[in-house]
Amino acid sequence: MRSDQFSGLMLLALALYVGWQNRVYPVGTLSEPGPGYLPLLLAIFLGAMGLLIALWGVRSAPLAAMKWMEAPRAVVILIACAVATLALERIGYRLTVIALLIFLLGVLERKRPLPVALVALGFSFASYYIVGDLLHVPLPRSPWGF
Repeated sequence: MRSDQFSGLMLLALALYVGWQNRVYPVGTLSEPGPGYLPLLLAIFLGAMGLLIALWGVRSAPLAAMKWMEAPRAVVILIACAVATLALERIGYRLTVIALLIFLLGVLERKRPLPVALVALGFSFASYYIVGDLLHVPLPRSPWGF
């Protein structure tokens, strides 16, 4: 099996899973779509793309020959996201996003401190303003009201 074929089949499996989980939501009609309409369309699109990738992937490298040199970095990113998920309710959205971006950009990517601080603060406050204030989606606040 080739690497692109494997990737395409994984996308197809994900699309089938999403489609199966979507069965509990009413799809509705084209003129009045229900809550299951868009997820079903996205699952169909993802499945079609996965199938095309799997079919056209005969020229890619063999799966056994693939070496993933960035695996340790991916594990660190996954752990950082898990820690951020656990910290979200405890220290609030803004502080969690600031800490996560400082870690990802400053520690992992080794960017300069000033741009890291500006991006972390700017993204944290701007995203909170857009999602929390303009869209009225309740985001967790820190125990200090921040």
